[in-house]
Amino acid sequence: MNSSVLIESFAEFARSKNIDRPTMMSILEEVFRTMIRKKYDDDSNFDVILNVDQGDLEIWRNREIVDDNSEDIWDFDKIPLAEAQKIEPDFEVGEEVAEEVKLEDFGRRAVLMARQTLIQRVKDLERDNLYQAYKDQVGEIVVGEVYQVWGREALILDKDDNELSLPKGEQIPKDRYRKGDNIRAVVHRVDVLNGTPKIILSRAAPAFLERLMEQEVPEIFDGLITIKNIVREPGERAKVAVESYDERIDPVGACVGMKGSRIHAVVRELENENIDIINYTDNLELYIARALSPAKLTSMKINEQTGRVSVFLRPDQVSLAIGRGGANIKLASRLVGMEIDVFRDAGDFEEDIALDEFSDEVEAWIIDELKKIGLDTGRAVLAVNKEDIVRRTELEEETVEELFRVIRNEFDDESEAAPKPRFADDEEASDDETAAANNGTEDISNTDAVANIVSNDDAGDAASDEPSAPEASAEPTAEAAEMSEAPTEATAEQPATDADPDSEPLKKDDSPNSGAAQ
Repeated sequence: MNSSVLIESFAEFARSKNIDRPTMMSILEEVFRTMIRKKYDDDSNFDVILNVDQGDLEIWRNREIVDDNSEDIWDFDKIPLAEAQKIEPDFEVGEEVAEEVKLEDFGRRAVLMARQTLIQRVKDLERDNLYQAYKDQVGEIVVGEVYQVWGREALILDKDDNELSLPKGEQIPKDRYRKGDNIRAVVHRVDVLNGTPKIILSRAAPAFLERLMEQEVPEIFDGLITIKNIVREPGERAKVAVESYDERIDPVGACVGMKGSRIHAVVRELENENIDIINYTDNLELYIARALSPAKLTSMKINEQTGRVSVFLRPDQVSLAIGRGGANIKLASRLVGMEIDVFRDAGDFEEDIALDEFSDEVEAWIIDELKKIGLDTGRAVLAVNKEDIVRRTELEEETVEELFRVIRNEFDDESEAAPKPRFADDEEASDDETAAANNGTEDISNTDAVANIVSNDDAGDAASDEPSAPEASAEPTAEAAEMSEAPTEATAEQPATDADPDSEPLKKDDSPNSGAAQ
């Protein structure tokens, strides 16, 4: 192989790899100097002249002429006079000799090794350029074409035909790719495996959502609105905390856009991922309340030492706070950086029944499905619409209707099984039962059965007071008549009866004895 063929083949290969001319010249010269060092031990007295365009190569060896009997004849840059005169008969001692070295003088094996070395150096340079180019683009969006799809990753080609990798774990679960599709992804990281850089892309990283919002919201790109934190469950839900540096700009409204025009573009790119945008604040309690939206909190307790927060909600808000599969509360915990525990209000919880108590009538897998969406008590299930439960779980409508029937029957049975208070004129009522009924009025005042019960003091007052007008007079109860010193016949003839279980509960502004004085 002559020098022109070697250089031309290398130049064509370098141009296909987008190697510029100065870089190609330096690589060629370095390869040939390596060949020289292997044969002559030193290349400092050699000149390498290259013309890549013409494919020309010249290598010149420069040495100083010394006397044949000199001790310096063995130096790499010295030549004996007798040997120099073979090149030119008129050379004299002290002159310099420039001798051309042909490529064939290095041997065929050395030339083939030089060719392989040239190709390897170009590949090394290409890998280094790829690493340097993408090392500075980490966190930025790139556009590529799907070249091949495997089980664990997809191979993406950029505009320069560089190979990029999109692993399965960095894809949105709903993504489906085919060869030739154009996709957008963020440069997640750059790994080096055995000297070869591997560019890892991601569509599931929070940075991808951040870059998309920068493209769609000019205020974020200009720095008027900053994204404080982003947490995601790719393809399911995301929460974004934003803050405005301009008090005239509403950060949430700016990110959503007119009729959701801005955020809808981001949602479509993320395969309809639900995005909650909240206003960031330094007030931790308010920040936690916003993070748990759309649920409405009743109260909360923050323990900064343990990093846990206990939030209290009404039963109908618990499922909203937890979210489907617990996604909402997990994202809220990651957003605020604290572990959030959800509790129902104590007053509602006392009258509730855990779903596990229905295990004898409801199959275990149905209870597990309800728990996945945050419904773990009977009243929590009844507080949600049937259609909503069908939509959020794998349960069928008939199954949900049967479930509602079982839960309602259980609550009805408990209401009927509750002991009813007796009055003093009841022949079967003992003194202990009468006292228990009087003392237990406050405990069961929330049930329908006590709508017409009055206390002993109120009944005594009603019996002793004389009515000012006939229409204002009140007929005392049997219990009041027994305590009065002068009971009347009318009182004995009008005994009080047990309260109707179906009667309406007391209103907030009714007096305690309104049921007895009509």
